[in-house]
Amino acid sequence: MKEREFFPDGTPVDEWFYRTEISRPEMLGTRYVITEHGVSDDGRIYTEEIQSLIDTAAENGGGVIVVPEGTYLTGALFFKQGVHLCVEKGGVLKGSDDISDYPVRMTRIEGETCRYFTALINAEDVDGFTLCGEGMIDGNGLRSWKAFWLRREWNPDCTNKDEQRPRLIYIANSKNVTIAGLRLCNSHFWTTHIYKCSRVRYLGCDIYSPASPVPAPSTDAIDIDACTDVLIKNCRFEVNDDAVVLKGGKGPWADTMPENGPNERIIIEDCDYGFCHGCLTCGSECVHAKNVIMRRIRVNGAYNLLWLKARPDTPQRYEHISVEDVTGRAGSFLNVYRWTQFYDLKGREDTPLTYIDGITMSRCKAECVRFIDAEPDPERVALSNIALKELDIKVKDCDSVRLTLPGISAENVDVETI
Repeated sequence: MKEREFFPDGTPVDEWFYRTEISRPEMLGTRYVITEHGVSDDGRIYTEEIQSLIDTAAENGGGVIVVPEGTYLTGALFFKQGVHLCVEKGGVLKGSDDISDYPVRMTRIEGETCRYFTALINAEDVDGFTLCGEGMIDGNGLRSWKAFWLRREWNPDCTNKDEQRPRLIYIANSKNVTIAGLRLCNSHFWTTHIYKCSRVRYLGCDIYSPASPVPAPSTDAIDIDACTDVLIKNCRFEVNDDAVVLKGGKGPWADTMPENGPNERIIIEDCDYGFCHGCLTCGSECVHAKNVIMRRIRVNGAYNLLWLKARPDTPQRYEHISVEDVTGRAGSFLNVYRWTQFYDLKGREDTPLTYIDGITMSRCKAECVRFIDAEPDPERVALSNIALKELDIKVKDCDSVRLTLPGISAENVDVETI
């Protein structure tokens, strides 16, 4: 009998978080192997054929679309209730690098609901959607990465959306979703994005995008956007942006808009991090994050372990976040950063505050460039109840050992400058 656990505010951890079994492909219903329905690994794009197979499966009570060994190209696919995806060992489902293969629809992107390009894999209003297998979903993003950096050279103020590029996976308004075992790589833009979903499990995934020789811009591994009950377990991340990042809305009245919302009850555990900008980031489009646990992780070269972005044109609240049992190397152990990119108060006369309360970082052993990377600014950021406990930290920047900042307490914290 597992000892009962609690989230940082005392809410019990639901039994659902301990259900880490993965449904075998044969348990997902009738198998629809794409090579038995007109799809070949000949370098041609087979969007229509694969979508027709998804539609057929849905019309016949559901099933699983199977990608066997080989590399198969497609544009945007739209999964329906009861239809799953399995990419078998040696199989690669590879996205087109032509943006015209991704139709424009109403979607959710960068904290806003708007018309934008669809993802490679799309699912909305489904219950029980599973993506699994030992194979790979490859976004094939090199062409758009090159185009983005060329555009940024021409116009340094261009936004992420100015270079037209799709995400790899987008799942919205859904529940009981499992993404398991897959290698998800080379996305044009965000790798996986879940919006207004509940009970989503990432199990044993390997999520990758390169930082060189052509950096893959804004290829976050997991974007959690106004979701509840998310488990991320036994995954590996190496991406050229944030690994796990909490979204939820942006703008001076973001907390009043029904399309936005909080992220609550999230557990990230037993994961490995290579290079990334932030292991856990409360992002530039986050309104409210509550009851988040990151524990038993290993870090090798992240810019930031815990990154709390304070956006001065958006009301934000980050509370009841626990980081436990971390080992490894990072640039900053804790970073509280004013995020002013594309800042716009849209006529609001006062400046919304970012409230950061009830953050605990404990039982960690790490080597960092900076320990606490924060500038106290009570007119913009309200810090309270930041507890540092049982830490063994080696740090290069001695000026970042700032245990006397307002709102921060330290207990059994050993910091050695190197």
